Amino acid sequence: MITGYDHVQVAIPADSEATARAYYGALLGMTEVAKPPALAARGGCWFTSGNAMLHLGVEADFRPAAKAHPAFVVDNLDDIAAALTAAGYAATDSAELPGIRRFHTFDPFGNRLEFQQG
Repeated sequence: MITGYDHVQVAIPADSEATARAYYGALLGMTEVAKPPALAARGGCWFTSGNAMLHLGVEADFRPAAKAHPAFVVDNLDDIAAALTAAGYAATDSAELPGIRRFHTFDPFGNRLEFQQG
């Protein structure tokens, strides 16, 4: 029986860890977690916030995930949307799910992300 997720992995281009740290760490307030030495040599970086663990892995033939996406549950959807918008990232509201406030955006690499208020 599956009881939860350990992490979600999203691909990023080579040599883009600094951009990832600025977006996921500084802008979204996630905390970087040190990768084990055997995996650190591959590049990329890992982040955590609350129960969410996000692995950003380097992909040589990188193509952003335009449809597949992680969905982050947040305490204040409006604050996250305002921070992203102020930083130049569109936050597109989505009302298809009754009773769930959410929006979609794209990270600096073009990967789709969802944020919803729980």
